[in-house]
Amino acid sequence: MWVRSAAIRPVPAFAVLPREALELVEEWLGDDEDATERYLNEIYTELEEKQPALAERLGEAFARCTDEVAEALGYFLALTMYRAFDTAFDPHVSRVTADGLRSVEEALDLDEELRGDDPTEVIDSDDVIAMEQPHAVAYIHEHLETALEVHAENADVDAIHGIYRLLLIELLALSYAVSAPPGVTAVSDEIQA
Repeated sequence: MWVRSAAIRPVPAFAVLPREALELVEEWLGDDEDATERYLNEIYTELEEKQPALAERLGEAFARCTDEVAEALGYFLALTMYRAFDTAFDPHVSRVTADGLRSVEEALDLDEELRGDDPTEVIDSDDVIAMEQPHAVAYIHEHLETALEVHAENADVDAIHGIYRLLLIELLALSYAVSAPPGVTAVSDEIQA
């Protein structure tokens, strides 16, 4: 639902990540910290093979991150998001390109600027993304809130915000990389003149 204009492109209905896909990945990762770390490393290796531009962008961001909480949280959530998309939509997820990532980031920048310039605007850019990918954004929020509660005294809020923004970019880029499954026509939500 679009209440006002947005610079963020709508996500096709067939690319909305189901909550079950995120729960399946989390269940597969399990509760054993050593096993979870091993599984996350396996997912990252797969990400490098299937989505090299996305892996590079995430790797650069994690390398720059100086907060351990933000880095660990971002690593977990970024890989969970990737695996959930792969689980839910494979083989209908094309490669995300560096240009595609840049385009999503520029659209998010523009959307934030437009909303910041409008004193009557009550919806933030992440609210727009939440309308498009409700389960994924809710999942990210749950984990962010838990991390901030547990690590309230030693978490760098700015670093966590940077990771949050990176996750939103990843989420949109993967959403746009999902192609319509057979028998489904991709219909634009844009009004035709």
